[in-house]
Amino acid sequence: MLGFEYPVFYFFTLTPKLIEMKIQNLLLYSIMLIFIAACSSKKTPGKKFSEAVAPLYDTSLKPFYHGVASGDPLQDRVIIWTRVTPEDSATDVRVRWDIATDENFSSILKSDSTTTNASKDYTVKVDVDGLQPAQYYYYRFHALGKTSVVGRTKTLSADAMDSLKLAIVSCSNWEFGYFNPYAIIADKEVDAVVHLGDYIYEYATGVYGDTTIGRKNLPAHEIVSLSDYRTRYSQYHLDEGLRKLRMRHPLITIWDDHEVANNVYTEGAQNHQPEEGDFNTRKAAARQAYYEWLPIRESNKLYRSFTFGKLADLIMLDERLEGRTAPADSVSAPDFESDKRSMLGPDQLQWFENSLTDSKATWKIIGNQVLFSDLDISGLYKKDMPKNLDAWDGYPAEKKRIEQYIAENKIADILFVTGDTHASWAIETFAEGLKNTKGKQALAVELGTTSVTSGNGNEGKPDDSVKVKEQKLLKQNPHIKYLNNRDHGYLLLTLYPQKAKAEWYYTETLRSSSQKEILGKRFSIEKGKHILQ
Repeated sequence: MLGFEYPVFYFFTLTPKLIEMKIQNLLLYSIMLIFIAACSSKKTPGKKFSEAVAPLYDTSLKPFYHGVASGDPLQDRVIIWTRVTPEDSATDVRVRWDIATDENFSSILKSDSTTTNASKDYTVKVDVDGLQPAQYYYYRFHALGKTSVVGRTKTLSADAMDSLKLAIVSCSNWEFGYFNPYAIIADKEVDAVVHLGDYIYEYATGVYGDTTIGRKNLPAHEIVSLSDYRTRYSQYHLDEGLRKLRMRHPLITIWDDHEVANNVYTEGAQNHQPEEGDFNTRKAAARQAYYEWLPIRESNKLYRSFTFGKLADLIMLDERLEGRTAPADSVSAPDFESDKRSMLGPDQLQWFENSLTDSKATWKIIGNQVLFSDLDISGLYKKDMPKNLDAWDGYPAEKKRIEQYIAENKIADILFVTGDTHASWAIETFAEGLKNTKGKQALAVELGTTSVTSGNGNEGKPDDSVKVKEQKLLKQNPHIKYLNNRDHGYLLLTLYPQKAKAEWYYTETLRSSSQKEILGKRFSIEKGKHILQ
C-alpha cells in the first residue's frame, strides 16, 4: 500500500532536527512516488498515427480537425462530440470539456474530463445533463495542449412555444459536390437540424458522383470494414460546410440505406455481394462507425422521439435496420400484399402507433426516410415498375394499417418529412390512394426534402427533359402539389400554433464553396387541415 510512512501525531514526539530530517525524507518519498506514477502511466510509444484523409486537414484546427458537434437535445441534456487526432497511435488521450451559457466561458457551468483511444476511433461523446430548457449553451474541448473551436447548442422547450424552426436535410454525397446547403443552414437561426439519412455513401471512387471537381472518395474502394466506414466518416467531416453546421446547431439524425449499403434491409442489401464478406459483420461495422461519428445516444433502438414543448413532437422512424424485410421483386409477387412483409417490424410499429395517440402536441412530425404517400410512376422509369418498391408503396399491408390507425383514431396535424428521393415534394396524403381524391379528406401532409448534393434528375440530363417527367408525374398523381427533381438544398419547416410553413431553398452551385441560395417554393398548412396552400 502506498501512503505516508508516519502518522501526524508522531512528529510531536521528535526534536526539531529530527522533524526536519523526517520532512526531508517525506518530500523525497513523495517526489519518488510522483515519478513512479508518471512512469507507470506512460504508454509504450506506438507507431505514428496516420490517416488517408490527412491531406484534407486544416492544420489550424489541430488536433480537433473534425470540429465539434452536438445532438439528441432534450429539455435537460444534450450530447456534445469531438474527435481528437493523436500523433501516436498507441495513445490514450485525456480530454477535458467545458459548457457555459456564454461563448466567452466567463462562468463555466460544468467541466469534466474523459478518455478516448483507438477503440473509439478517438471520438468523444458526453451526455451533459442538468441543463435548463430552451437555453443556448456553448461548449469546447481541451486535449494534447490545445483547445477546440467553440460549439453552440440548444435544449428543447418544456413549455408553449411561439414557433419552432427545423432545417430538414438528406442525402449528402462527397463526390457530387461541396456541402454548401450545410454551410448556409449554419448561418440561419434554427432550433435543430433533422437529418433523414444517407449521411454518407458507401460506393467506390467514380461509381456514383462527379469526380471532375476533385472530390474523390476515401478509401477508393467500396467501404465494407470498420476501418473503411471510419475513414469515410472522417473524410465527410472535413468538409467545411458540414463542420460549420455541426458546430452551430444540434443534430437529430436517423440512418437510411447508404450508411450501410444501397437498399439495405435487416438481412441484406442490394449492394452487398457474397464476395464482400458476411453481411452482419458489415452491418455491425457500419452501425459502430455511425454511433462513433454522430452526436447521438447509443442504443440498440435508433427510433426515438423529441418533444418541443406543446407545439410539436418529432417521431424519428428507423425504416432500414430495425424491422424491414426483403423488398418484393414486383407488385405481382405472390407475397406482395402479405402482412408478414414489414417496413418497421412489430415492436417499432406498436411504438409508432402509441407515439401518435399519446402525443399531446399540436403537430406530429414524422422523421421518415422513404416516401409514405402513394406514387404512381407507371411509364416513367420502367414499364413493369408502377411503384417504387423500396418506399412504403412496396410494403402495402403495413402502410394500410398505419393509414387505418390514423383515420380510426382521428389523429390530426401529421406532417411526414421525408428524404431519400433527391427531390422536393409537397403531397396531400390520402388513405384511399391516387384515384378520385376530390372531395375527400387527406390523412396527412408529406414534405420531401431534396438532396444536399446527391445526384438528382438533371445529373447528365438537360433540365427541360427532367421537367417533362416532373409534369407527367404530377398529372398522374393529383395529390402531389409540388415536385422539383433538379435542384439541391434543404427544407425549412417552421411551425406555429395555428399553422405550419414549408420552404424549399436551393443552392446556386455545388462545384465550389458558395453560400448563394434561392427560395424555390413555399406552402402553408393550417392547423386541423391537411391541405397545402
